[in-house]
Amino acid sequence: IIRPPSSWNSGKDDRTLSGIATVPAVAPPIAEQRPFEVASPHGTRSDEYFWLRDDRRTDTDVLAYLRAENEYKDAMLAHLAPLEERLYDEIVGRIKQDDSTVPYRERGYLYYRRFDAGEEYPLHARRRDAADAAEEVMLDLVELARGHDFYDVAEFEVSPDNRLLAYAEDTVGRRQYSLRFKDLVTGATLPDVVPNVEPAVVWNADGSSVLYVEKDPETLLGSRVRRHVLGTDPSADPVVYEEADDSFYLDVGRSKDGRYLYIYSQSTVSTEQRFAVAADPDLEFAILIPRERDHEYHAEHFDGRWIIRTNWQAPNFRIVAAPVGSVTERGAWQDLVPHRDDAFVHGFSVFRDFLAVDERSGGLRKVRIRPWNGGKDTYIASDEPAYRADLAENEELDTHLVRYTYTSLTTPTTTYDYDVRSGERTLLK
Repeated sequence: IIRPPSSWNSGKDDRTLSGIATVPAVAPPIAEQRPFEVASPHGTRSDEYFWLRDDRRTDTDVLAYLRAENEYKDAMLAHLAPLEERLYDEIVGRIKQDDSTVPYRERGYLYYRRFDAGEEYPLHARRRDAADAAEEVMLDLVELARGHDFYDVAEFEVSPDNRLLAYAEDTVGRRQYSLRFKDLVTGATLPDVVPNVEPAVVWNADGSSVLYVEKDPETLLGSRVRRHVLGTDPSADPVVYEEADDSFYLDVGRSKDGRYLYIYSQSTVSTEQRFAVAADPDLEFAILIPRERDHEYHAEHFDGRWIIRTNWQAPNFRIVAAPVGSVTERGAWQDLVPHRDDAFVHGFSVFRDFLAVDERSGGLRKVRIRPWNGGKDTYIASDEPAYRADLAENEELDTHLVRYTYTSLTTPTTTYDYDVRSGERTLLK
């Protein structure tokens, strides 16, 4: 039995052994040292534990050592099991069991996630944006999770015609997702399964194919963007783009107006964005602005021009506009939100009549509204002197409502719709 040091009850203070649990004397596993020389351009070093690197997760010695570590952990923490159970029950008791998210609107549907009381997994559902519209359950994770020790759907994307669903599921817990597809009209799950992908997917304009990011099976880095045409063999999916620099991460997306598909490459201090016309059968991608160190940018297409958040000559970022055909001519960039020394631009969302900007200024996170017609900028107001406001789900261009979240030291995270025309806000959750 391992006990606290004897000095704890030496009479020097009022501390006693009362209430201190004992734990069994279990010897910790000791990893074997195996000499191994690691060569590099800067010299050779010895790494006695290099054998514990097993990128394929198949080495029996490594797996045995990991099992021993887990067994040691279980033995050393077994005496805390009653406390763990009590804490778990208390946490669960404070969670609203039949909770749901605030629906967001996209292409005539309201999308949301909800939990049924007592269930650990949610349902992803939608309904038409009409009075008395019936709920359509897209994914019932309660049923999908049956038979699995772990289950997660990290991302899903509905096709532009609202008929098909692509979703990334993980049944292991290692973020090695499988891309699956469902017909939302018939409810049938399609036979196509694309293994070992990142949770990122985007449809082309006619919904016949998707772009996804393939993971390297050993490093688990997303290094290739492939295209899958429904009904074809995923092993033959062509590579659309391959990232040669493993310090960059890949993602895919779509412009808010639906015109373009994007491929994002991002590192710590540099970004690069590619674009292709979503309706182009060949999906030929072009580089928007070539990557260069210390230049980070993100672009959105709107009304025949690019709206770009950039830190070029702007350490705190600024937002500029550039014509589609001459975006690389930086001298022609037009400032929409100029750089300021006392404000940091976190992001933006475009709307038909205005631009919504996520910024930090005066020590506060705020949402600023900038009309396209040259009108005066306004900030979404707060009733409290210290707060944080962030842009939320804003999927549509043609709306005068801005969805945002709000919180403060005395207000829990709250979701509002802000009416740009009237200046009124509506509490949603």
